[in-house]
Amino acid sequence: MGDSVSDFLLKRLHAWGVRRIFGYPGDGINGIMGALGRIQKSGMDLEFVQSRHEELSAFMACGHAKFTGEVGVCLATSGPGAIHLLNGLYDAKLDHQPVVAIVGQQARAALGGDYQQEVDLVSLFKDVAHEFVHMAVTPEQVRHLVDRAMRIARDQRAVTCIILPNDLQELDAVEAPPRKHGTVHSGIGIGRPAMRIAPAQDELQRAADILNAGSKVAMLVGAGALHTTDEVIEVAQRLGAGVAKALLGKAALPDDLPFVTGSIGLLGTKPSWDLMTECDTLLMVGSSFPYSEFLPEEGQARGIQIDIDPRRLNLRYPMEMDLVGDSRETLRALLPLLEPKKDQDWRQRVEDNVARWWSVLEARAMSDADPVNPQRVFWELSPRLPDDCIITCDSGSAANWYARDLKMRRGMMASLSGGLATMGPAVPYAIAAKLAHPGRDVIALVGDGAMQMNGLNGLITIARLWRQWENPRLTVLVLNNGDLNQVTWEQRALQGDPKFEASQVLPDFAYAEYARLIGLNGIRVDRPGDVGGAWDEALRADMPTVVEVMTDPNVPPIPPHITGSQAKAYLSALWQRDPDALSMIKNSARQWWDGIAPGKRG
Repeated sequence: MGDSVSDFLLKRLHAWGVRRIFGYPGDGINGIMGALGRIQKSGMDLEFVQSRHEELSAFMACGHAKFTGEVGVCLATSGPGAIHLLNGLYDAKLDHQPVVAIVGQQARAALGGDYQQEVDLVSLFKDVAHEFVHMAVTPEQVRHLVDRAMRIARDQRAVTCIILPNDLQELDAVEAPPRKHGTVHSGIGIGRPAMRIAPAQDELQRAADILNAGSKVAMLVGAGALHTTDEVIEVAQRLGAGVAKALLGKAALPDDLPFVTGSIGLLGTKPSWDLMTECDTLLMVGSSFPYSEFLPEEGQARGIQIDIDPRRLNLRYPMEMDLVGDSRETLRALLPLLEPKKDQDWRQRVEDNVARWWSVLEARAMSDADPVNPQRVFWELSPRLPDDCIITCDSGSAANWYARDLKMRRGMMASLSGGLATMGPAVPYAIAAKLAHPGRDVIALVGDGAMQMNGLNGLITIARLWRQWENPRLTVLVLNNGDLNQVTWEQRALQGDPKFEASQVLPDFAYAEYARLIGLNGIRVDRPGDVGGAWDEALRADMPTVVEVMTDPNVPPIPPHITGSQAKAYLSALWQRDPDALSMIKNSARQWWDGIAPGKRG
């Protein structure tokens, strides 16, 4: 018996370098699941990772892409299974990650007949996989559909999708279409196409002239600079610049460098705010940071932007020069044209701001709260982070403290949902990271809302897989404050509304106890003095550990700059008798004082 279309599909993916597929079974992909069983019995190195939900499969594929640079692959059945993939696929799309989704479909003869689970999948996936989405209708198509889906996902850093009707999956494969008019004869090729693009010399010189003329140079780096650490440091040193980081670029530079101002934006730092409001020149590298209010005012600074994708240029700030190219190659080519700054007053001001900010963060982290200050949880973790660890973070208030309080060191990797800012990816990201790098410590930072949404299901997968890992340490932090905290503070500070308890209060859940119930380690912390010891225990444990910390939901995530409208909205929430008004006032006063006089109790 020869190979079926499903067998050929999997072998072709393997030839492209795919070694892991994240998915959930269903009758719309029975042919593919049967082929996966045959592939594994044959000894071929192609692993199927069963998730608890197709959304987690897509998040895992995105996490795999983020932490390996390879194409992530996810698999789902027709109808509801395919629909469930969408949120994770949009996460990949908005963060420019290469992911291929393979989904089943009803039999070809039934299409158009309003058949059970019949969904117009081409239309459904047309936005999220707009670079390439096609349905196979003959075995002869499958080769070039796989080749194009993989190549486009890899080279455009995009989501692509292949739709396979269930009856087609069982047909005999056609490895080589007939050589005749109307057929397509695609190939895999050898190696990865070169992406080492650098701008022309005259463009580099014009950019250098602008940078050399600036006396207060600011840099903003994002995910496109994750592989460019040394070059960013050299350029910053040459220009006497301060460097801010977009959230997806948090691991691009170590935070022990005195001129690194940390994160930018609503979750960002005061030094990053000062850097942008006072600079006269802005160099943006590999970032599409969206919030204009945290960039220089239009006309304040001359701007230069470097990006591999020309579609992302001149989108966030009116730049004087656009440089299309790989960030590393472009900065390397730019460096010889840059003149060292003789006046170091600007750099010294940046470094003084950074040094003071770390003192402010320490004082705020150690401030009293009821029962535990969430900032302290992250502050105590920071010096304990294992070398070369991988950190994943969820959306919500956890992202505030991740952005500000954790000091990244060289060799670490970190990510969250940047463009989509969706809840739920931290635990599936962590699973994908651990599967890709089983020898490294992985830490997921999650709020209780995201944990109840996706994280608890992810723990079941961890409990199933962890004994296969050479290093069993995967730590999941849960901030248990019983509140959808980020939205609560947004309601207060942006809308001027008090906390709406019907929407914001979460059900009680014993996260550490649940971890122990399913065979993992669980630690519960409800006293500030126990935070450090809990981290020590978790990070030396011989099995995955859930660290549940009972944190105060009323510690405010104070933005780097408070506008008049934000202050007015905050007072409005208090005036309307927010149920936590007294605690809000106490904690806000403490945080304000620590920003004025860090380390001095008032």
